[in-house]
Amino acid sequence: MTRMFETAEACVDHAIATLGKQIRLGAPLGLGKPVQLMNAFFRRAVEDPEIDLHIYTALSLEVPKPASHIEAELAGPIVERLFGDYEPLAYMEALRAGSMPANIQVSELYFKAGSMKGLPSAQQNYISSNYTHIARDMAAAGVNVLVQLVAARETDAGPSLSLSCNPDVALDVIRQRRDGDQDGFLCFAQVHRDLPFMRHDAEVPASLFDGVVENADYHRTLFAVPNAAIPAADYATALNVSSLVVDGGTLQIGIGSLGDAVAHACILRHHHHEAWRELLQNLTRIDSGCAAEPTVFNEGLYVSTEMFVNGMLHLIEAGVVKRRVFDQLALQRGLNDGVITPAIDAAMLDYARGCGLMPRLLDAPVLAELQHWGLVPEALVIAGNSLKLHGELLCNDMDDPDTRAALLRATAGTELRHGRVLHGGFFLGPRDFYQKLRDLDDAGHDRICMTSVQRTNQLLLNYPLYSAQRQHARFINTGMMVSLSGAVTSDALEDGTVISGVGGQYNFVAMAHDLPGARSILCIRATRGKGKHLQSNIVPHYGHTTIPRHLRDIIVTEYGIADLRGQSDAEIIRRLIAIADSRFQRELADWAIEHGKLPADYEIPVEARDNTPYRIATALSSHIADGLLPSYPFGTQLTPEELTLSASLRRIKALSEEPAHFLREIVRALLHRGDKEAARPWLERIHLMHPDSSKEFIIQQLLMLELEEHGLLKVR
Repeated sequence: MTRMFETAEACVDHAIATLGKQIRLGAPLGLGKPVQLMNAFFRRAVEDPEIDLHIYTALSLEVPKPASHIEAELAGPIVERLFGDYEPLAYMEALRAGSMPANIQVSELYFKAGSMKGLPSAQQNYISSNYTHIARDMAAAGVNVLVQLVAARETDAGPSLSLSCNPDVALDVIRQRRDGDQDGFLCFAQVHRDLPFMRHDAEVPASLFDGVVENADYHRTLFAVPNAAIPAADYATALNVSSLVVDGGTLQIGIGSLGDAVAHACILRHHHHEAWRELLQNLTRIDSGCAAEPTVFNEGLYVSTEMFVNGMLHLIEAGVVKRRVFDQLALQRGLNDGVITPAIDAAMLDYARGCGLMPRLLDAPVLAELQHWGLVPEALVIAGNSLKLHGELLCNDMDDPDTRAALLRATAGTELRHGRVLHGGFFLGPRDFYQKLRDLDDAGHDRICMTSVQRTNQLLLNYPLYSAQRQHARFINTGMMVSLSGAVTSDALEDGTVISGVGGQYNFVAMAHDLPGARSILCIRATRGKGKHLQSNIVPHYGHTTIPRHLRDIIVTEYGIADLRGQSDAEIIRRLIAIADSRFQRELADWAIEHGKLPADYEIPVEARDNTPYRIATALSSHIADGLLPSYPFGTQLTPEELTLSASLRRIKALSEEPAHFLREIVRALLHRGDKEAARPWLERIHLMHPDSSKEFIIQQLLMLELEEHGLLKVR
């Protein structure tokens, strides 16, 4: 029986009374963490050293903290506006402060990128696991308490809960743990009134949980990730990627600026097709040989993704993601082959009869299934040996002409039901994204199914069905570096430092090789760093691999597309050099020649010798100016003033990393003193109207120079 708890502390009391003081606490990644409940477990263990608490989770979200006084002046009001009264995770505060008690341990399976560099305990306790293996590994670790943030609603059958943003692992953990030890496992839900109530696989009875915590004081601001600005290089990469997406196919993209850029590029392809083609032509120098037919999305796309991101909802709204898939193999194959359309018509009934989906005589289970898919009307009932439709008796014979005619009349103008355009494992995004999900109507809910990663990230549960649904799949992810062998590094450095985690990347790459017609597309920024710290992300070799060379497929940078599948080592090196930054191409080629991987007479192709940021900026400039490639295609909660300040301060910070250049700019700023009164709105926003130190004075002068050069101030 499910118990109701008014406080998180009462729930902790119950867990300890039931299980003892050895607690292995599992929690979902990202938004689905019940912060108050987790903090109650943590604080109880801090107070009682006899409690042995080990937390297993991933992607622990933290409110960003400014690195300097000036950044704090700018970011403080923004953070307050975006994150409101969000309650921090207490264990993360202890981890950052180096004050974690000896009786508490935290193991994460995925980090926010770069967030745990330099934190030994996080690095030492990290667990590397494919997303689809997390439930298995948490069960093996002995997780005996599972906690989850949920949405709630009342139904005719009683209270119902939704795993909402995180059905990705929870159901599988519960099933595996209870299959093994029913008495040694508890799972608790914490209700949040603002969490979107997602239906279908995410909706579960309250009885699934041993306890439910609901307290109005816990309904604090949900963690929302603001949209990131999209730089020109990411737009160039995304435009290249969008040319690989097949109309009528399947899409998976990840979070961040590159994911948003891919979504926006697909929207451009659909709604501004000629401008999209022009952009692509301006960028393309080398024919990759693997681009799709560059059409608008007439059939549309279906999404199967571990992460449901904001850009995907925009793709649905834009009419790009609209291809519905059905969890009925015969129907899905008929749609794929073009034998039927979603319309309920004579061709559909003929097909259903021919494939055995609709037998000649209907019984109750068959009738229920046919009604579920919309093949026969809801009003049709079995009446003895006959059928009855709106009071009319019909022969229970699907080959009877009168019965067939009556069914077609009753279903005229209708289509197949319960088709999904998106299956996702978890979601995380900006505040307006959550609001749109809360506002979904019945039709919107019917299109979207949040589910387990056992479904989205692999094929094993139902290979025939998932293969039929995921036709022409394009699995788009990002990596940090690619070696000249085609191996990709995405999660860690060669010294062992974990940057993020493997997550589902390996799953999707492997699936791309298992699915007919599917491709893995890994996006790599061509370079990292600036000035003397500039480095190529296409490297001769690297001491850590996330995706091995035998699973190499398509690599995309801002400079083009390299199709590596099935190619020789020499050809792979040629193709990767062709999409590398030109400042590094010669040394890459020389290394390959020296090591016998390229012939001695190899020359970099002429068409690849101008792979420079300037060429990219020039190719995109007109459409950046006319608004087709905005910095924030899906909106931002920053004011124009804040956008200007943040961009200027980023550039000033980048300058400080190049001492010689920095000194030249300081001198130039002092010689070209701007008008402080004209700059007042920006300077007052970060309290720099009257600097308190020489450092602040220099930043003030550099900022005024920045504003002047962007046409916002006049030179005195």
